[in-house]
Amino acid sequence: MGKRYYCDYCDRSFQDNMHNRKKHLNGVQHHRAKKAWYDYFRDSSAILCDEQTKKPCRKFLQKGICDFGPNCRFSHMSEDDLFILKRQAEDERRHREDYVDRKMPGRSIEEWLSRREKKQTAVGSKGDLKDKDDSEEGQEESDVPQHLLSIPDLPPSLLPPPPGGWRVKVNTEWG
Repeated sequence: MGKRYYCDYCDRSFQDNMHNRKKHLNGVQHHRAKKAWYDYFRDSSAILCDEQTKKPCRKFLQKGICDFGPNCRFSHMSEDDLFILKRQAEDERRHREDYVDRKMPGRSIEEWLSRREKKQTAVGSKGDLKDKDDSEEGQEESDVPQHLLSIPDLPPSLLPPPPGGWRVKVNTEWG
């Protein structure tokens, strides 16, 4: 019977040979299904931008239906739909900004660079010993997000290191 090719976009399978695959991948049905698949994952701000640039579809406004459907080059959205889409895009943008702000509260690149420079100079001048100020800074601001620490039964690989650091035995014998 031979191998079969399955297209995820079109939900079809057919005999897998070069002619059939090329014919399918260049077909209109496949291109429409692929576009519909990727359009499903577009964010609302991209959809809003596209819909605002389009002119309204006269046939859709008069009859409530258009022969071209989602492939119409004109907009099928009413003013209310555009307003709702605009609010949704603004909410998504605010949510993304809030997430970034929550992820790194009160931190800036300048602070990080100054702490890094202090640590490097302390390590360079005193070997592996650090100042008390540096160790206190490290304890106050860990790189582990706070929402991770609130999860019960967190795997050991995701737990932050203990305050004094990991204890290592110096006289470990192998074999």
